[in-house]
Formats: sequence, structure tokens, C-alpha cells
Amino acid sequence: NKKEYIERMVKWRIERGVAQQTESLVRGFYEVVDVRLVSVFDARELELVIAGTAEIDLSDWRNNTEYRGGYHDNHIVIRWFWTAVERFNNEQRLRLLQFVTGTSSILYEGFASLRGSDRPRRFCVEKWSKITSLPRYFGHTLALNRLDLPPYPSFSMLYEKLVTAVEETSTFGLE
Repeated sequence: NKKEYIERMVKWRIERGVAQQTESLVRGFYEVVDVRLVSVFDARELELVIAGTAEIDLSDWRNNTEYRGGYHDNHIVIRWFWTAVERFNNEQRLRLLQFVTGTSSILYEGFASLRGSDRPRRFCVEKWSKITSLPRYFGHTLALNRLDLPPYPSFSMLYEKLVTAVEETSTFGLE
């Protein structure tokens, strides 16, 4: 009963608690933009249309990333990761950022000001032990900004898995 109560309260607060504000926002948006023009986009594409695409500053991203689970800035897997990100085009980088953080928007203040739901929370890459798996994001709904990256044995495997995760999945291996 307690679990059901909590689930229903959360659902009510999310769905009904902001329903009036959401309806007003949508109504105002459709006054400016024709619904037929917007309906051709999925959520990710619409965010990119509205927010635009900015060039990601890779050195800022790298300098404001933390590592866990045995990874560090000079770990071979992390060096391969950044080499892969450098090879990505800007759209792929934005997709990677979106899947891990929940948004492809680049903050004006840069990656140092990346926030979680409750406090500043840097981009994080954590070692995850399943090398047969795709990289996965962990909890962007909780705004943890963490990528779980298996310790792949080669750059080519890391690059292939990362590209597959960015290009072919919408959940990035979320469990």
C-alpha cells in the first residue's frame, strides 16, 4: 500500500501537478509555431531545432570530467574514449552528451557548470565490467551525468561500441 501510494503521488505530481503550466506552455508554443511543422520531429530533433547546435569545446569537456572505478585521465581506455570523441562529428558529440546528461544543450558557462538534479555534478566516466555490452548512461533522469564505459581491450572495439550506442540506441544500454 505504501509503495502504491508513493507511485500514485509521484505520478500525480508529475502529470497533474504541472498540467496547467505544461498546457499553457504548449498552447503558447503552438501560437508561435504551427503544429504541422513540429510534428515531423522526435523529441531529440526538436531540442536541436530549438536550441541549435553549438560547437562543443572538447578541452573544456575533458578538463571538467571525473573518472571512477579505476579510470583516470591517463588510463588507456579513457585515452581511447577521448580519441573516439575527437573523431566524432559535432552531431555525434551532441548525441553522446544528450544520452548521458539528458540534454544536448551546452551551458554558457561550459562543462564546469553542468548540474545534476540537486547540485553541480560533473560529467563522469565510470568503469563498468561487461566488455560485451554497449556503453550505458546511468540515470540521466536523476541527472547523474555518468557514462558507464566497459574496459574494452582495443580502440577499435571501443569506437565501434560507442558509435553503435550513440547512433543506434535511444537508451544507451540503460538497465
